Amino acid sequence: MMKNRRGSSLYVLLTLVLVFIFGQDAFGQNISGSKRPSIGLAMEFNDHAACAYIARDKGWFTAEGINISAYKSYATGMALSAALARGDIQVAYMCLIPAINAYANARVPIRIVAGTHKYGYGVVVNKDKVKDIKDLENPAIRIGCVRQGGTVDVIMHKVIDRYHLDETKILRNIRRMNPARQVMAIKMGQLDAAFMPEHWLAMAENLGFTILITTQDVWPDMQGSVLVVKEELIKTSPDVVEKLVKVTRKGTMWLNQDGRDASTILARQFSIEKKNYLPSKVDAESNNLEITPEVIDRSMKRILFTTNIDPNMVQEMIDYVASLGYIKQGIKADAVLDLRFLKDE
Repeated sequence: MMKNRRGSSLYVLLTLVLVFIFGQDAFGQNISGSKRPSIGLAMEFNDHAACAYIARDKGWFTAEGINISAYKSYATGMALSAALARGDIQVAYMCLIPAINAYANARVPIRIVAGTHKYGYGVVVNKDKVKDIKDLENPAIRIGCVRQGGTVDVIMHKVIDRYHLDETKILRNIRRMNPARQVMAIKMGQLDAAFMPEHWLAMAENLGFTILITTQDVWPDMQGSVLVVKEELIKTSPDVVEKLVKVTRKGTMWLNQDGRDASTILARQFSIEKKNYLPSKVDAESNNLEITPEVIDRSMKRILFTTNIDPNMVQEMIDYVASLGYIKQGIKADAVLDLRFLKDE
């Protein structure tokens, strides 16, 4: 059993956060018009969920007869996890680590039925102030990162371990904020470095920051995001889950074949959604952040989009999160995985 290095009490705090935090609904529309929605589907507001945004744009969920009552978008995976805990949604495209937190801490009855991508995170820096990874220990360096237990926070700890950094010094420099707010802080000169997911990394590049480290440098074969469904949906409607996996695979194959077209679709959808999403999480000035196809295309080239998922990697990630004290130890990957729907077609 791995040694808990940051204190087991942290998982208690995360449990409370998961149960009580209120995730932001970026859509709010009822697609079917029914007062009793069939399936609430949620996505993180980034290109990690590219296959889902593509499928929605092309009408593939509807074509498969999947009754999506409402689409919701969330600022971070942790906010999305909280929505799962509250019962707001039944299907989610989300980062693996927040899904693990929801299952282990909040006891949300979910199953991971497919992967969506590997990698997709990194560290961006102002090269005038951060020339080497050790410079992050400098007390004058202001570092952005999501709150404790989020995927990017876990990646930050991986970087600390990989490069033998002083954890105490790094944590003293951290400013906790969501990725959109980090980009705004970079634009306003309030951060010198930031741990971020894509596509926000690519947006930080557009503001003059340089990518110093990516997930590939510190965690080979890392599972990024996954398709999660409530256990009850598998029990009552396995055919729907099978169709969700089919659409996810179709969207993944399409974006891998038509990257430029995918970038255009995502940029258009993000630009529409940010009018609803970003001001409530940042401020009115956030509308000046332009999400272009070029930004999305550059971002997506650093992500490996695949529905395949390695149970051994999931277990490795569970064990590492447990070693940080973010969840109880002893969680087994098989308990949260249900990969029967990933059969070859």
